[in-house]
Amino acid sequence: MLLVLITGGKAIAQQQIYNYSQYADNLTSVNSAYSLLDKAGSVNVLGRKQFIGIDGAPSSLMLNANFPIESINGAAGFYVLNDQAAVEHQIEFNAFFAKGIQLTETNYLAVGLNAGIRNYVGNYSQLDASDSQFRNDVRETKPNIGFGAMLYGPDYYLGLSVPEFTIRGLGTASEQQANYLRTHYYFSGAYLADVSDDVKVKPATLVSYVNGSTVLANISGTMYLKEQLGIGLNYRTDKKAAAMVSVLGKSFKVGYSYQFGTSSSNLGGVNITTSEVSISYRFGNVTNSKLL
Repeated sequence: MLLVLITGGKAIAQQQIYNYSQYADNLTSVNSAYSLLDKAGSVNVLGRKQFIGIDGAPSSLMLNANFPIESINGAAGFYVLNDQAAVEHQIEFNAFFAKGIQLTETNYLAVGLNAGIRNYVGNYSQLDASDSQFRNDVRETKPNIGFGAMLYGPDYYLGLSVPEFTIRGLGTASEQQANYLRTHYYFSGAYLADVSDDVKVKPATLVSYVNGSTVLANISGTMYLKEQLGIGLNYRTDKKAAAMVSVLGKSFKVGYSYQFGTSSSNLGGVNITTSEVSISYRFGNVTNSKLL
């Protein structure tokens, strides 16, 4: 099990950042311009856990808070990311500001900037201090800066972003598999379609790219019933899928997703499943449920 956690893990180093199934309405940490889509303030928590019940299994926790500035069609806030996998730990804090300009009666262009700091710790000597590959621990803190742009309207959004612009990797031990610590580029998009008075459907995508790796695409579809219940499916091109369900009100939302591998090696073998829970609370200018 320890080998699975380390190799399926070197976890923080190999994974794409912002690796969430419920990305379609939790995009502020990917693109701060997304915060302008909601005129209400909000606090959102999203957590992921692999191998539930196993100590040291990869886990992630994201907290973000958005505060609208209606007088200038802007928003400000912050988000915190905390990732843990075996002996690796990374925590990051970013503050952001976003401003939108009106293009037509219903269409807007938003631009967001974020800046913060992240700390990475790799206690590799705890694995095997006598092995030269794991002899040196890594501890480093560095600043972060990012930006994003989003075109949006009442029923869609299209965004491009670089939430973490990295000039160099953190430490030497992480350089061998440093995807997590490189600059990531994101494209996001979604469309909310009315099927009937009581049914809405939202297809969405999140595509990420990091130099030296293949493009990773998420494709999802969610059906909303009476704007109170959401049922969805998500597929990732690294052969993972997830089933999603959410319960919505005007001021709150609770979501759950269950992700599993779909490759042939997962059939009848070890399947690395992941549970994900999200909780959102909205305040201030709350007029209807947030579906987009």
